Amino acid sequence: MGTAERFFPPPSGDVRELAAADLPLFRNHLLRLSSASRHDRFNGFTDDTFLTSYAARCFSGGAVVLAYVVDGVVRGAAELHDCRPGSHAAAEIAFSVEDGLQQRGVGAALFASLIFRARAMGCQFLHVTTHSQNVAMKALARKFGAKLCFASVEAVGVIDLSGALPPAAQIMVEALARPGFPTHGDAAGQAPR
Repeated sequence: MGTAERFFPPPSGDVRELAAADLPLFRNHLLRLSSASRHDRFNGFTDDTFLTSYAARCFSGGAVVLAYVVDGVVRGAAELHDCRPGSHAAAEIAFSVEDGLQQRGVGAALFASLIFRARAMGCQFLHVTTHSQNVAMKALARKFGAKLCFASVEAVGVIDLSGALPPAAQIMVEALARPGFPTHGDAAGQAPR
């Protein structure tokens, strides 16, 4: 992708929560990721068999998967793992955005929607892990208030949801709560599945 392409806005899409019936859409999104994007998302080598199995585990394991959907095709996803309603637990989060939409606001839209959803579920802390060379993910995590530390080849971040986020991130998340605000497929307001 050329540098100039990064300045164009993403195509019109909606952020929505995926159901188990949407497994093929999520799986196909993961399979379309380039090798570099796969490495960024999973911190190492992944093959198609792993991605197919991983997508199925997300839905069978109770993860919340929010997707950026363009014309019925998932082009980006945000995952919330292990936050049970009312548990006040820490949850793991992960993101994937296809190459053509990277650095065009899709990750930020997914991140804001995921934080809104996590708060609604009662999560207090979000944990994100990425490899130390994933500059885009580290910047996105910091934008939403992650405190990053480095352990060998990984960057590990924690976001405390009990307080205010950095101002720009707080505005994005609060906008999802406004009556009449388009919630992009109502991802923020859906009840847990």
